[in-house]
Amino acid sequence: MTTRIACLGDSLTRAQLSVDYLDLLVRRHPPGDLQPARFGANGDFAYNLLQRLDAVVADPPDVITVLIGSNDARASLAGYPVEQAMKRKQLPARPSAGWFQQCLGAVVERLRAETDATIGLLSIPVLGQQLDGAAAQASQAYSRMIAEVAAGHEVTYLPLHERQLEALRQADPPPIPYREVTLAAAVGVLLQHALLRRSLDTISRRRGLVLTTDHIHQNSRGATLVAEVIDTGLLTGSA
Repeated sequence: MTTRIACLGDSLTRAQLSVDYLDLLVRRHPPGDLQPARFGANGDFAYNLLQRLDAVVADPPDVITVLIGSNDARASLAGYPVEQAMKRKQLPARPSAGWFQQCLGAVVERLRAETDATIGLLSIPVLGQQLDGAAAQASQAYSRMIAEVAAGHEVTYLPLHERQLEALRQADPPPIPYREVTLAAAVGVLLQHALLRRSLDTISRRRGLVLTTDHIHQNSRGATLVAEVIDTGLLTGSA
């Protein structure tokens, strides 16, 4: 029997700058067992995801995963171009922790009201790899909010952030300072990948990064953890 799964999120789900965790998730199952649908949009905040749920509820799947919040967390950091992001993503308010929780809660409420799907909220990946740095601390704080929303709405919490913290502690990576990704840096990754035929893992390795290509977007190791958390938390774990 085929399980239809819809994966909602931002650029990590869109998978232009990240290794594709949907592909890795499908590969963990026999052919035909999973039918994935991708609902990822680059740069999305929780507010943006809330605005584009019509396509999800119009053809409800069996399982829905939500991986959102990295951009909300980044917006809390010094040096993030908040005004540019608000204009680009047409945000009606300045990003904040409270607004993030409100929007994420509204996403879950609508999905619960208009589908019968099993719903899983993933905590967000670790930002950067300096675990005592501001970026990693922000991703941890927003992950705690996601756990609170999941508990409050009685949906499954998928502990991606915790799994990534564990992997980083085991790897004991070099303390490379977090750098905010600019448009030029993102284009640079795409050019290396498309023109120079460098894999995202090669780009990651050349930069000394364990789970990401640029402190945010996932390499194959980071994306594998996303797939594993979804699979064990919602699919094989509930079979």
